[in-house]
Amino acid sequence: MARPQISMNAHTETELYKEGIDIIISMDASGSMLAQDFSPNRFKASKELAIDFVKDRKNDRVGLVIFEGEAYTQCPLTSDRDIMIELIESSEQGIVEQGTAIGMGLATAINRLRESNAPSKVIILLTDGVNTHGKIHPINAAEMAKDFGIRVYTIGVGTNGQAKTPVAIDPFSGRYIYDYVEVEIDEETLKTIAKETGGQYFRATDNQKLKEVYKEINEMEKAKIKTIEYDVDLPEKADLFILSALGLLLLEFLASKLIFKSIS
Repeated sequence: MARPQISMNAHTETELYKEGIDIIISMDASGSMLAQDFSPNRFKASKELAIDFVKDRKNDRVGLVIFEGEAYTQCPLTSDRDIMIELIESSEQGIVEQGTAIGMGLATAINRLRESNAPSKVIILLTDGVNTHGKIHPINAAEMAKDFGIRVYTIGVGTNGQAKTPVAIDPFSGRYIYDYVEVEIDEETLKTIAKETGGQYFRATDNQKLKEVYKEINEMEKAKIKTIEYDVDLPEKADLFILSALGLLLLEFLASKLIFKSIS
């Protein structure tokens, strides 16, 4: 949290607080994130736009969780945006087993936030599929997030209809073989997660829409600014009070002198 900044003038003292929030981006890195309905693909587009989001969160700590068939922390909460950006850029697919463990991705993010003392705790959960792996169901993870006071924004990534998606690897070249596959996003679960935790669900069908989603979340989660004004110079009221007090003291002084003379 930034230190209070105090500005003075003749009439007011303004105390300005900037309360940063803690944010974890939990990003799907499964094989389907290589689908080319985004440019150049879903995974790279998601990373690039996450970087733009981080650049604008100047008062906050941000971290990154990556999930496929399992989930892991790529970057713990940090206020160092350069480090965070570097770790987003260096994140890769295929580090753990293939699959889509949405519940584990959410639970790992919760674990990073559960001891946070920030005034607001947020998870941005981005996926293009359906939960297929992991020991924790996404809805159970959402209930945990709610218990810890964590708000979850969910983003379903993928076009409507079919997308050019990797379906196999060529054994000779080692390159992906692509085919047009129906996009399947468990929007019902993502909506439930968001509703359960006080967040919101978004659907991003291309780069521009995802950019707009991040922008909207950014605006919704702007750092709070609290301004308190104190009166420090009230000439009319203060002068009247002082003059009245002085008048009473003067009368008391004169009265004591008269009494003293009459006795003597």
